[in-house]
Amino acid sequence: MADHKVLAGARVVLPTGIVDNGRVIVEGGRIAGHAPADAPVTDLSGHWVVPGFVDMHNHGGGGASFTSGTVEEVLKGVHTHRLHGTTTVVASTVTGEMDFLAHRAGELSELAEQGDIAGVHFEGPFISPCRKGAHSEDLLRDPDPAEVRKLLDAARGHARMVTLATELPGGLDSVRLLAEHGVIAAIGHTDATYEQTVAAIDAGATVATHLFNAMPALGHRAPGPIAALLEDERVTVELINDGTHLHPAALELAFRHAGPDRVAFITDAMDAAGFGDGVYHLGPLEVEVREGVARLAKGGSIAGSTLTLDTAFKRAATIDRLPVESIVRAVSANPAKLLGVYDEVGSLEPGKRADLVVLDAGFTLVGVMRRGEWVSGPRSG
Repeated sequence: MADHKVLAGARVVLPTGIVDNGRVIVEGGRIAGHAPADAPVTDLSGHWVVPGFVDMHNHGGGGASFTSGTVEEVLKGVHTHRLHGTTTVVASTVTGEMDFLAHRAGELSELAEQGDIAGVHFEGPFISPCRKGAHSEDLLRDPDPAEVRKLLDAARGHARMVTLATELPGGLDSVRLLAEHGVIAAIGHTDATYEQTVAAIDAGATVATHLFNAMPALGHRAPGPIAALLEDERVTVELINDGTHLHPAALELAFRHAGPDRVAFITDAMDAAGFGDGVYHLGPLEVEVREGVARLAKGGSIAGSTLTLDTAFKRAATIDRLPVESIVRAVSANPAKLLGVYDEVGSLEPGKRADLVVLDAGFTLVGVMRRGEWVSGPRSG
């Protein structure tokens, strides 16, 4: 008999809606349509079962940096986020020297080939010095398509996204290059006007990197990039739902205007996620984490987050009062679709990978399954 597991009694969130007293059947590493009568059953009454989380913007965790850590450290960071429900993660780098980033892309692509990460996101160096956030200004450069291509080549087909200030020289041509290669062009760390942002979307940009953060504020005479990104049906907006990066009213504004199919919750996590307060480095810059908030030691700019997606999910459900089905889209389905992996992950459907998260009635994580094996939590099934 094949290795079957039956998870029974939970409220299961499917693409078609919530099923009370539902059953999820796992055969091997995938979700199955039926199970033999003697298959072991795990009773999850009073719990939720939702798809494994997909984080398309994450710089590290567990004390490890995806930009500079060893392979073992990167895997430690990946595991840290898995324990918090992120069964699919894209490794994001921060601004660095081009040769270093190209070399790093090659190392990370090996982990992508092994299935440990879902690809690479380059955040910088092609960003605006006016909106650099926690990026080293000395290393910033204009988005020359030839240099963008260098990073894509180094990633050997595993580049998933590049964040650009598309108003800079070469920005629109770089967006077109990315679109031609099936890589997400994300508008972020930008000082663009409304009109410049519209032009970038028309050129092929499809994601707003952490909307509201590291871009001009919404203005009534100069609406800037936020209005252009929210209004265009072709754009998915990243939101960091940690209570620090966004006021709840800003999150509600974005969610209401973009709608549940155009929001992707991300962590933008750095090394301290799942690790604790202290002094860290984000690229070459020193970061102090106090009470879970990461800021540059010099200047005080917010420097990524210490967020994990289970916390973002719980906050969305209990504080923001968003519908659970909408949260699941934002934390699983939408990023999976953007990354081109929705045929494998992002929803609970027969044939897909058995990546799932078990939450209690108050939306606290109690179990994580990846590829049919428990990473944490109930194992009696």
